[in-house]
Amino acid sequence: MRIVFRRMADRRPVETLVERDDGVVFAMRGAGGGADLPHDLVHALVEQELGVRDGIWGCVADGVVWGSMRHVSGRRPPRSEERSVRLKRERTVAIHRAEALADVVGRCASGREVLPREVEVLGLPRARLDAAALALRDAAAKWAALSPGEEWVVEWGHQARGGPSGRRRRG
Repeated sequence: MRIVFRRMADRRPVETLVERDDGVVFAMRGAGGGADLPHDLVHALVEQELGVRDGIWGCVADGVVWGSMRHVSGRRPPRSEERSVRLKRERTVAIHRAEALADVVGRCASGREVLPREVEVLGLPRARLDAAALALRDAAAKWAALSPGEEWVVEWGHQARGGPSGRRRRG
């Protein structure tokens, strides 16, 4: 799956294009704008860094469609709505864990307090969370350096990678 986050002018919501491997394409307008790292990109980066495959973006890759997603193109598989609902229900715990991971790593990255109990509940060593926080801080600086119209592309999969593309899109 390919996720393209488009940096918009300050305070305008981020525009994201999601190109799933099955050829279905969705657009999203996400939280965060301007120089702030978008919430959905935080999830992608944290989930990649920590190897979380059943979090927010793993769910999208497997067929979940969140309320913020608008179908753009591609033929949806039969019973895709039912599959999305079923996967959300089956992965409720994993989704909540992914939200907690993004929150904790984001707070670590910004130097805010994280309680030992919060780390313990996540089931990962603090060193791994700190490494993800360092990567998130680096990503935040790179995102802030992008000009409006430039993109950050995440390739989601077994060898998921991503970063600023430097490409500009008109629109």
